[in-house]
Amino acid sequence: MMKNKNSQSVPKPDRGDATKEKLLSMSIDVFGRYGFDGASTRKLADAAGVNLQAIPYYFGGKEGLYIAAAEHLAAIIGGHVADLRTVILQRLARLDAEGAAMSPKEARALLTQMVQRMVGLFVSRQSESWARFIIREQMEPTEAFARVYENIMGPMIGMAGRLVGTILGEDPASERVRLKTLSFVGSILVFRMAHAALLRQMRWDAVGPAELEILQRHAAGLVETLGADGELQP
Repeated sequence: MMKNKNSQSVPKPDRGDATKEKLLSMSIDVFGRYGFDGASTRKLADAAGVNLQAIPYYFGGKEGLYIAAAEHLAAIIGGHVADLRTVILQRLARLDAEGAAMSPKEARALLTQMVQRMVGLFVSRQSESWARFIIREQMEPTEAFARVYENIMGPMIGMAGRLVGTILGEDPASERVRLKTLSFVGSILVFRMAHAALLRQMRWDAVGPAELEILQRHAAGLVETLGADGELQP
């Protein structure tokens, strides 16, 4: 049989890496459905289609896999927003270096891009397992929540708070702005956390391209109401 002359330059897939990836990806769903105590190592291994001994071999045990799954989840979500996050952070850093202030108009435009990206991400089918995992951790936080919060939630909320503060003309570190930001982010997260209610209320069978466009326009409208006369105070 003739060999491909380029075959030696093509790296062979690392079976260990593939096994770890399967475990990380599937464990987010399994832990989200059954919780840490209910997710047996057998369920985790079977869901990933790997040998039971792969869990202690790669992660030291179920607890190690749980923490690694939280870090993996944060990395996945971070990957979806990395480009926009970089743009916003670089813009803020440049303004800080120049001692200049961002205009409310620019802050609204960046926040609109941010929340529209979040809406698209959180109504996707992929985010269902993420939501189950995170909701459990919100109810009974563990070290896994700390990993998700420190690696993605905290930085994203902080960045949104910087933009909200600019729009309101207030200190982003103030209690009012922090509460306002949490309320605002919550109004976007509800599309995932209360997804069934969303479909029932809107009389939709699913969120397709047309429905997503409606939600993203709504999210842009929420940005426009920030700082408007007569807005509800937190």
